[in-house]
Amino acid sequence: MKLLARLNRPWVHFIVLGFALFYLRGLLFPEPRPVVGPINEARVEALVQQWFSATGRPPSEEQKARMIAAELDRDMLFQRALELELHLYDTVVYQRLLRNMQFLQLAEGKTDQESYEQALEMRLHLGDEVVKRRMIQVMEQLLLAANPPRKPTEMQIAAEFEARREELRRPPRYTIEHIYFNREREPEMESVIETIRERGLGPEEARELSSPFLPGYRFSSQTPDQLARHFGAAFVINLQQAGPGAGEWTGPVASTYGQHYVWVSEIEPARDATLEEVRTLLVRDLESRYRAEALQESIASLRENYEVIQ
Repeated sequence: MKLLARLNRPWVHFIVLGFALFYLRGLLFPEPRPVVGPINEARVEALVQQWFSATGRPPSEEQKARMIAAELDRDMLFQRALELELHLYDTVVYQRLLRNMQFLQLAEGKTDQESYEQALEMRLHLGDEVVKRRMIQVMEQLLLAANPPRKPTEMQIAAEFEARREELRRPPRYTIEHIYFNREREPEMESVIETIRERGLGPEEARELSSPFLPGYRFSSQTPDQLARHFGAAFVINLQQAGPGAGEWTGPVASTYGQHYVWVSEIEPARDATLEEVRTLLVRDLESRYRAEALQESIASLRENYEVIQ
């Protein structure tokens, strides 16, 4: 009875009513969410130009929309970092602002701390792309710490291996030596090759008949891509079309540089990779994928707290 009597007092009613009104106000009239965007036309054009420079073609409307959405996410992460005042505790930002003050010739006669504080007052951190990238990076690390990406399981690694078996196939490898004929010596190529055949010369003995070739004369266990770096892609195509056998001369084989008479010491045929050979690659790729997924989940959740204007 005493408790009911106390609860029946006017001041208790006033407090309860105040809490109820406060709750209803937040429910019916929530605080407006911070606004991100829209991106101005100059930035959109810059994104389009970056895409064109990287691909050689203009982006489609869908690709352009994705670029703009990604840029808005960057703006949102930067804005959140500023709200958390992360820029006040980051040494990279600190050094960057000091450098900016020195570049603007505003640091003379000031201590580093005074220059830094003036840079903040001038809001130099808001328009600096290096600062923005750093703050976005820090925010991503915080989001991933709060929502860690999953670790690949053995089952997932095995499934990834099966899905990419053809992509991960080990290419053939060639161990070769060659005699090189530059453009000026091509007319005498047939006679030199005939001499090598008649005398039964091996690659080391025949090397004195070669023109100088800067990349070298012997190449061990080389994939087609590795050979292409030394001789050009045409050489690899021509060599494979010649169908060389191990322990015999092949050619002449044309390359970007001239003609080559090629001694094939060994050919390792293409084969499927084993799981252990590519495990490190698979784990790295899966971790990168899961990290990106976790980050996108966190960004999508953060996006609910902002009004993003396309």
